[in-house]
Amino acid sequence: MRRIGIAFAAVIAMIVGFAAPASAQLRVDVTQGNVQPMPIAIPNFAAPQPSDAAAGQNIAGVVRADLQRSGLFKSLDPKSFVDHITNINAPPTYANWRVINAQGLVTGQVQMQSDGRLRVDFRLWDVYGESQMLGLQYFTTPENWRRISHMISDAIYERITGEKGYFDTRIVFISESGPALARKKRLAVMDEDGANPIFLTRGDYMVLTPRFNPSAQIIAYMSYISGKPRVYLFDLESGRQQMLGDFPEMTFSPRFSPDGNKVAMTLEKNGNSDIYVMDLRTHGVVRLTTDPAIDTAPSFSPDASKIAFESDRGGSQQIYVMNADGSDQHRISFDAGRNGTPVWSPRGDLIAFSNQSGDSFHIGVMRTDGSGARIISNGWEDEGPTWAPNGRVLMFSRTLRGGHGSQIWSIDVTGRNEQRVQTPGDASDPAWSPLIQ
Repeated sequence: MRRIGIAFAAVIAMIVGFAAPASAQLRVDVTQGNVQPMPIAIPNFAAPQPSDAAAGQNIAGVVRADLQRSGLFKSLDPKSFVDHITNINAPPTYANWRVINAQGLVTGQVQMQSDGRLRVDFRLWDVYGESQMLGLQYFTTPENWRRISHMISDAIYERITGEKGYFDTRIVFISESGPALARKKRLAVMDEDGANPIFLTRGDYMVLTPRFNPSAQIIAYMSYISGKPRVYLFDLESGRQQMLGDFPEMTFSPRFSPDGNKVAMTLEKNGNSDIYVMDLRTHGVVRLTTDPAIDTAPSFSPDASKIAFESDRGGSQQIYVMNADGSDQHRISFDAGRNGTPVWSPRGDLIAFSNQSGDSFHIGVMRTDGSGARIISNGWEDEGPTWAPNGRVLMFSRTLRGGHGSQIWSIDVTGRNEQRVQTPGDASDPAWSPLIQ
């Protein structure tokens, strides 16, 4: 089988510095709804060999963009820097960075090794605390420089916020093109920042609702490849596609269990849609719902003990929760409008959902018992939320007013820092991968 070629090269990382004392003040509280972005200076990474200078500039540029995009950091313009870092192992002249109001400073160096690997070192400095907070060293292949950049961003984000980062991840989505009556929809993947888009299908048939497994190497999705909606699995390593099960009727809205061994999905029988779970090891199938209404869009809790889903059994589209064996099915959404596409946060504390009120669709979040529901997006037609692996950021599809194209947007769980994710043309149905291993 043809290899898709998106598996990452191995990366070796070593700790080469020590964290600052517990009294260090360089910290951002991500739980606050209104955060003043922290000014951080990130000079181009030094390159002892002129041939490595471009890599040093590129890596620093991606790190600046990652941290800026999070909304928690303000990456200072390199034109404002009054100092030039030549030795990343020596403490910087802190006063030169305080004068431009930098609270954090990232210094780095890139150097090609004799064995063909690229060595990347970086340090994170607390400018006002005058101490080194973090130091890491990476070895990888030169073409893997962008992933190294995201890993550095994750390390900085975690050291300053206390939360895991989400930059070294991928997004699977539906790339859309063509006229409204002949829309071409292709399965595609890209880096979290929109870089390196790769098309996995040609657009000969419609594909929808892709979802990563926990290893980020298998994608479950709905496809019309056989003329009728079916759930398929796509192996990113081999490029192989296979239909999940051999059911006579439609199957759709797949989602993996947290351990990746099961897929929950909707199966239609005799005109009735219910939720089933297939064990990928034994291919055994268990039916979880038996209501005559439409039950669909299942999503496992992080501990796999419960499943959130949508149903119109109460007269309108609403969100329900049940135990993983199908017992104790109960409604949790009672606010105005219709509510669907629930997605359990990786932290286990919230459920994101799509809300329809009047002719508008928005993204909302609620506690897992349905309390504390609030709308966080303000587009005209926002649907299909997906969580970053740290449970702090969401992506979703946004259809422009009048149906003129679709885009992918991201937003902080607090409802701030809403921004568009760049894609090659129109895009919808994003799903976030776990952190790449």
